[in-house]
Amino acid sequence: MILQLKDLDLKGKRVLVRVDFNVPMAKDGTISDDSRIKASLPTVQAIVAKGGKVILMSHLGRPKGVTPTLTLKPCAERLSKLLGKPVGFVDDCIGPKVEEAVARMKDGDILLLENLRFYKAEEDPSADPEFVKKLARLGDVYVNDAFGTAHRAHASTAVIAQYFPKKAAAGLLLLKEIEALGSALKNPKRPFVAIVGGAKISTKLGVMKSLLEKADQLLIGGAMAYTFMKSAGIATGTSPVEESMLGEAKSILENTKKVFLPLDLVVASDFKEDAPSKIIDAPLGIPDGFQGMDIGPKTLEAWKPILSKAKTIFWNGPVGVFEFPAFAKGTKALGTLVANCKQAFSIVGGGDSIAALEQAGLQSAISHVSTGGGASLEFIEQGTLPGIQALEKAAG
Repeated sequence: MILQLKDLDLKGKRVLVRVDFNVPMAKDGTISDDSRIKASLPTVQAIVAKGGKVILMSHLGRPKGVTPTLTLKPCAERLSKLLGKPVGFVDDCIGPKVEEAVARMKDGDILLLENLRFYKAEEDPSADPEFVKKLARLGDVYVNDAFGTAHRAHASTAVIAQYFPKKAAAGLLLLKEIEALGSALKNPKRPFVAIVGGAKISTKLGVMKSLLEKADQLLIGGAMAYTFMKSAGIATGTSPVEESMLGEAKSILENTKKVFLPLDLVVASDFKEDAPSKIIDAPLGIPDGFQGMDIGPKTLEAWKPILSKAKTIFWNGPVGVFEFPAFAKGTKALGTLVANCKQAFSIVGGGDSIAALEQAGLQSAISHVSTGGGASLEFIEQGTLPGIQALEKAAG
């Protein structure tokens, strides 16, 4: 059991909220996609409405110490615009300066702290156990609303909750993710179809095995499909193959009839956006000097009836080289198929899969768009996450 916002008395309290403002930044220092900030609005607004003082903390990128280009200040400015009210910012996340800024807050005020990862102890709590204690001192209650980082056992996500016994709760976004993924994947309506794309089997092996136990069909695309093809003795040309995963891939193919690989592929002579390409039948193999870049039309036609019968769909990862428009057609067409499955509860996670939906204007047609790619995969595999376990422990 975990506590929710409604279980806490927030009026006049300093509410320390872990959000996920790890947003993509353009080269000029502006935010190129603010969807993660928008996702935090319901929780922030709910705390303000209850008269709490909102102290937000997040990370951004992978800084090595203090990195000015990875400051969270633009996030404070964007949040202020979205809320239509001032959002304070302090250029540190612990220490006297921060404590003074918090002490000046009035009920309903909002303050964003500087990038947590400017301190090594955020990612490695054992490096300085005092770091998390200093963070905890800033709040009377703690709220975790950062599903996208709940799979990491970091100071602000998994360690800090212990300092808030009976006063640590899940934010509205975290709760929504747990409920959507939990209900759909622990007791899915059937048929349940899972689609897994992306580059490597090694990073998704655990979740694939978990999905094979739960799903009725598993559709595989992206570069990982070439490792499966090679394990079945099919030529893969110059396509990327994880040699160390051939045994695992072969075992999966031999032990289940649930896996569906591409029937045809768009292949190119170079890994370039404008490389000459052609469509080949996948079972015949990829010719020498060519590499797979996308799924082809036969694959989409074969997968269409499978998806049209589905009652639950989970999709993570692109099925082609999505960053090149010429080879993003398969991923976008797949997004359209999933969006058109009105009878299914559909869950999409992972940046490129979501980007494909956004580009096609289909995001609103998906039942649940997960804010955490890696977190959603780990939740499916493990059934919980370190950040969630920490809240359960704090709830007693």
